[in-house]
Amino acid sequence: MLTHLTLPDALSPADCDRLVGRAAASPARDARLQGGTTAHDLRRADLVWLDDLGDSSGLMDALARAVAEANRSFGYVLGDLAESAQIARYDAARQGHFDWHSDIGRSGLAARRKLTMVVQLTDPDAYEGGALELRPGAEVEVAPRACGSATLFPSFVLHRVTPVTRGTRWSLTLWAHGPAFT
Repeated sequence: MLTHLTLPDALSPADCDRLVGRAAASPARDARLQGGTTAHDLRRADLVWLDDLGDSSGLMDALARAVAEANRSFGYVLGDLAESAQIARYDAARQGHFDWHSDIGRSGLAARRKLTMVVQLTDPDAYEGGALELRPGAEVEVAPRACGSATLFPSFVLHRVTPVTRGTRWSLTLWAHGPAFT
C-alpha cells in the first residue's frame, strides 16, 4: 500500500513567496483542533484560510490538478475539495508544532477526507525543526522540505509537525474528499 507521495514542484518558489506574503499580511487565527478547542500542548500555530485571501481560483486549479495527478497512484474515489485550504505559520517564538494526529474526523466534511496534501511554502534554510513526519506504520518517515514540494498521504495516516526551533515555517494544507473509508 502506498503510504505517501511527493510532488517536487507542486508550486513554484515565486507562487510560494506570493502566498506567504498575502497570508502574512492577513489576520491570523490561533489554530484549533477538530471540534473548535484550543490545546497548545498538542497544536500551536497561526492559521489563515485561503478563501479569506480573495481570488485564489488559479491556485486552487493548480492544486486540484496536483491532487488528481497524485491520486492516480492512490486510486481513491474523490469527489471534491470541499474545505478551504489552510495556510499555517509555525513560528519558533511561539514554539509552533502539531503533535501526532490524523486528519479524519467523526462527522461532517472531516469524515469524508481521503487525501491530505501539505505544500511546503518556506525555503528550508529559513527555519530549523518543523519537520513534517508521517507514521503510516512502525517507522517514521520525514517529508521533503523543498519549497513548493507537496506531500500527499491518506488522511488516516498519523503525522505531525515537530517544534520549530528557529525561524518560521509556512505550509498549505488541503484535503480531498470522497466517500468515507469503511
